[in-house]
Amino acid sequence: MIRRRKLSELNLLLDEFPAVALLGPRQVGKTTLALELTRDKSTHYVDLESDAGLARMADPEAYLSSHEDQLVILDEVQRLPGLFRQLRGLIDSGRRKGRRSGHFLLLGSASIELLRQSSESLAGRIAYVELGSLDLSEVDQADTLWLRGGFPDSFLARSDASSLRWRRNLIRTYLERDIPQLGPRIAAETLRRFWTMLAHVQSGLLNASSLARGLGVDGKTIASYLDLLVDLLLLRRLEPWNGNVGKRLVKSPKIYLRDSGIVHALLGIETREALLGHPVVGGSYEGFVVENLIMSAPDGTRSSFYRTSGGAECDLVLELPGGDVWAIEIKRSTAPKVRRGFWNATDDIGATRRILAYPGTETFPIERGVEVMPVSQLARELIAWNRT
Repeated sequence: MIRRRKLSELNLLLDEFPAVALLGPRQVGKTTLALELTRDKSTHYVDLESDAGLARMADPEAYLSSHEDQLVILDEVQRLPGLFRQLRGLIDSGRRKGRRSGHFLLLGSASIELLRQSSESLAGRIAYVELGSLDLSEVDQADTLWLRGGFPDSFLARSDASSLRWRRNLIRTYLERDIPQLGPRIAAETLRRFWTMLAHVQSGLLNASSLARGLGVDGKTIASYLDLLVDLLLLRRLEPWNGNVGKRLVKSPKIYLRDSGIVHALLGIETREALLGHPVVGGSYEGFVVENLIMSAPDGTRSSFYRTSGGAECDLVLELPGGDVWAIEIKRSTAPKVRRGFWNATDDIGATRRILAYPGTETFPIERGVEVMPVSQLARELIAWNRT
């Protein structure tokens, strides 16, 4: 079993808050991680996607009160949005009895709705943890992780073909079951086409009008589709850096499907050789690195990219707590070089550290203080920063 690095954070927050929400896409490993807690805690698990689980929650207050001495894990909690009001009363009752530490662990696959419900009812009583797919701090097979993505069952599949079948079934599950459960009435084939269009332009600037023409819909519809995938934690919109530098800045966000394996499944890419020969290879690698680094960055980090109409560009800007600004250029080459536009960008944003992230194994300096660094090492440095 792969040990997830969020386990220690989850344990810490459960010691500090009466409720913790663990958010992440379906099949990313939330339930497995939650059940790891059963080794040293008295726990009770309820799956709200099962008929049995829903039946137990017919009277939530009575049922949950009977397990007040245990950590109660409620899986797919967005299925019962009215439950949050009941949890507030139970938490406050527990506080009056002197119980301060974690009593409820809520697992959810739909971030925005879950956050809205919990923030209204559990303000000051709940903490949040986002579990992404497997990353380079948890596994050391970078090429396999890039090709197959970080959903555990996909990454651990016995072959590339088996992994691809698993991801295609996951996509089908989202299209045919999960998304309809959230309410939007979108034809599965329409959403599949949209998802595939996004895969083709992975790491590109958002061009809503082009997407709208491709689907035969209007811009508002495209915006709603994008919001849906963001809410499901499947899509990342990376906003452009915003500051007063006296230059004409690009204002459109860049869009990334957050799991590289999903990108490859949508495009029918099964092997590393096929990936290396595909036009999306550069965008796929950039998205893979961006997701790994953002998910490794400390809480409170502001993530963006920088681009001007004059050609100054930086793939990823991380503004860390405390004021440090890391400018990161991403190169898939093992002999990477820095472009002039990167120098201009780092000067514009006042970068305190200039890093060229690449797929090699050695770290070494080049001109003007740029550090050439393996992506996995950079991710580990960000994680270490988060612990200080």
